[in-house]
Amino acid sequence: MSTLTAHFDLPLDSTAPGWARSAVTAVLGGWGLRDRAWLDDVAAVVSELVTNAVRHGGGAVVVDVEAYGGQVIVSVADGSSVVPRPRRPDGTGGLGLRIIDALTARWFVESYEGGKRVRAEMPLFPGRGVSATGTSRVEPA
Repeated sequence: MSTLTAHFDLPLDSTAPGWARSAVTAVLGGWGLRDRAWLDDVAAVVSELVTNAVRHGGGAVVVDVEAYGGQVIVSVADGSSVVPRPRRPDGTGGLGLRIIDALTARWFVESYEGGKRVRAEMPLFPGRGVSATGTSRVEPA
C-alpha cells in the first residue's frame, strides 16, 4: 500500500488557519476521501492546530498530510518547543485541545527541527479499515 503525502508552508498570520483548512480538504478530496462530515472534522483539527501554531509558536508553520488506506495523519510544525497544555483550572488556554481530543483517534507532540510538531491521527475514513485477518479492506461507498 502506498502512502500519499502533501506538504504546505503557511504564512505566519491570521489567514493561515483558513488557508490550511481549504488546502487540506482539497487534497484529501483529490485523494478520494470525500465524506463531508469526516472532512469537516479534519478541517476543524487542522484549524485548531494551525491557530495554536500561529498564536503560540514561532518561525515557520508547516502542515503535512499523510494518507494510507483509510488512515490520515495531519501534522503541524512550528519553531517553538513549548508543548501545548490542556485548559488550566483558571479557565485559560487549551480549549482547542479539547476539540482535537474529541475529533482525533489520538494526538501527540514531538521535537521537530528545533521546535515541535503536533501529529493528529484521524479516525479511519468511513468505509475503510482493517479486516479481522489484519489486511486492509475497502467497502463500497
